Amino acid sequence: MKMRQAATPAKTVSAAEAAGLVQSGMWLDYAGTFNQPDVFDHALGARITELSDLKIRSTLSMRPRAVMENDPDGRHVYMLSLHMGAYDRQLHDKGRCGYIPLNLGEGSDFYRRFIDPVDILIVKARPLANGFFNMGPTNVWIRAAIERARMVIVETCTTIPHVYGEGTGIHISEVDYIIEGDNAPLPELPNPTPTAVDSAVARLIIGEIEDGACLQIGIGGMPNAVCSLLANAGIRDLGVHTEMMTDGIADLYRAGLITGARKKLDPGKIVYTFAAGSKALYDTLDHNPDMLCCPVDYTNAPHLIMQNPRTTAINSTTQIDLTGQAASESDGNRHLTGTGGQAQFVRGAYASDGGKSFICLPSTYDRKAERRSRIVFNLTEGNIVTTTRADMMYVVTEYGIVNLKGKSVPERARALIDIAHPDFREELEQQAYANRLIPHGFTFA
Repeated sequence: MKMRQAATPAKTVSAAEAAGLVQSGMWLDYAGTFNQPDVFDHALGARITELSDLKIRSTLSMRPRAVMENDPDGRHVYMLSLHMGAYDRQLHDKGRCGYIPLNLGEGSDFYRRFIDPVDILIVKARPLANGFFNMGPTNVWIRAAIERARMVIVETCTTIPHVYGEGTGIHISEVDYIIEGDNAPLPELPNPTPTAVDSAVARLIIGEIEDGACLQIGIGGMPNAVCSLLANAGIRDLGVHTEMMTDGIADLYRAGLITGARKKLDPGKIVYTFAAGSKALYDTLDHNPDMLCCPVDYTNAPHLIMQNPRTTAINSTTQIDLTGQAASESDGNRHLTGTGGQAQFVRGAYASDGGKSFICLPSTYDRKAERRSRIVFNLTEGNIVTTTRADMMYVVTEYGIVNLKGKSVPERARALIDIAHPDFREELEQQAYANRLIPHGFTFA
């Protein structure tokens, strides 16, 4: 692990003093999730109109940012996100936030090779203990950002859980300034109750999960519904090597259903790179040696993911076309989230011995009181392809499950039409024939 060396010993300053170090034209890094600074952010927000051309990189904001709220016309600061949450999406809709395209597992490499400058990195972490500030369950690429930062400011927070794993600590010698934080409770990510459609999709996936499977669970109602059903499925020796640590995984762990006994990488450990969810999740992670928080280039690299047998990746999408392209991060030209780790886990799971990847989605959605199909002949104009048709394995809706590997375009189109909502199958079939996806006179059952 490469260590940064601060020019002078770390100095404790007020939030206002730290915010006073920011100059116009700088690039700041706000880290991500609950490691984003709060007291520093409020102090900087108080003087944001004194500055111009300020850019802030961040990931998955879980609270409104004072720098953005205090700049209502957007003339002083612009945010760039490596993965958007609801708040970032609102800013994007107003033209005040942009996206940095990446496979999330490449984030560390982006900082080490391509992202420059990082004038100031401001990260929230636990108070100093044994020479280190523990960052809690957000590892991702923060270590790489520290290496590149011209200045590092730590805002302390006692409510962040202490976690174990390489790169989870910042040594005091790497830090330029320390701010005492407000120690407020951590923001939580709601876990919606699974719908009937979520549960129907989850039941189909459960039928494909084997003893000893190593799980990657994505964000959303459907992947979490899988966790709920796994609790009573009788599947043994589950392991976890995932990007995001979720409440669903924590529930399975607390129920004693995750042993990691058949993993080849980190047997017995639940491996993840960041966590977001409820206080119960954070409490489960705190000082827990069964949990290993690792850099994202370790959790998300396909050549590492594949080393665990029966890797099972479960992710969701918003739209899929009849050839198998999945658009999971935008609604036309409106950006919603990000590529995340979906494509990397799809590839890693497929390459694993006995591995499987599942992309799930409801068959329909409602817009302006009109029901529309999520399985379409053509993707919505402007939609971003997250998982290519060449990578796609299992696709699941509440109407069925199909494996697209080895299938031709006519076979794929037929299979996907069969799991679309019945009200749209005839129209999809007509489009497929009219555009020569399915030839006349041949059977593709």
